[in-house]
Amino acid sequence: MDYAVKRSPQIGSLIMGAIGGAAALAFVGFVFGGWVTSSTAAELARQRAEKAVVAALAPICVEKFRHAANADVNLGRLKDIRFSWEQGTFVGKGGWATQPGSDEPNSGVAQACAEMLSKL
Repeated sequence: MDYAVKRSPQIGSLIMGAIGGAAALAFVGFVFGGWVTSSTAAELARQRAEKAVVAALAPICVEKFRHAANADVNLGRLKDIRFSWEQGTFVGKGGWATQPGSDEPNSGVAQACAEMLSKL
């Protein structure tokens, strides 16, 4: 007697359809539905948090710059610098982008601060 279990063709079609449907759902979800992996979500959150910090601290940097000694001279020196990254370095080295409790300036804040100051 043959005890092998025989599957009906309908069960095989059902299983293949389920697998194909799951693959199609995953494709549509990731490509068009906005699904992301946890690592991508974490990176996006980090980037947004960094932008929020820069947006909050750059105006404080501008005020520190404007209330520092020789503010007019420093503003003239800042505007004489040709490249924007050099302007950010100037602001960072001046200490205006260094927040209390930190030893190093925040480069994003320094760059945003320099951009705001160059428009004055």
